[in-house]
Amino acid sequence: MRSDADDLPAARAWYADLLGLEPYFERSGPDGSPAYYEFRLGDHQDELGLIDRRFAPAGAADRPGGAVVYWHVDDVAAALDRLLAAGAAVHDPLRDRGHGFVTASVVDPFGNVLGVMTNPHYVETHRLAQ
Repeated sequence: MRSDADDLPAARAWYADLLGLEPYFERSGPDGSPAYYEFRLGDHQDELGLIDRRFAPAGAADRPGGAVVYWHVDDVAAALDRLLAAGAAVHDPLRDRGHGFVTASVVDPFGNVLGVMTNPHYVETHRLAQ
């Protein structure tokens, strides 16, 4: 997942605090200022990349939209509360989708949509893989 930010150092600090870990990789732009940070998280060490918005493709949207990437969490309500307390805004409220699937999404302080979900299929697949 990639998120854009106008203030990349602030986005780095926000996500580091939220995730409780520091980025494992960073890259500066041609002018020496921060351009990209990458975190690894979760059971499979998935990557979350933060890139300075100045490197967004021409014509990129300037408001939240498009596909929502969902991260599995054990407790969507608690994750949503934590995101809101950290300064995110509700994009789609907590929804029980049936059969154990629960979702919510927020807009982070940098204008990116981030989804959280409880997914029983993920839990079962992960359990079987161990």
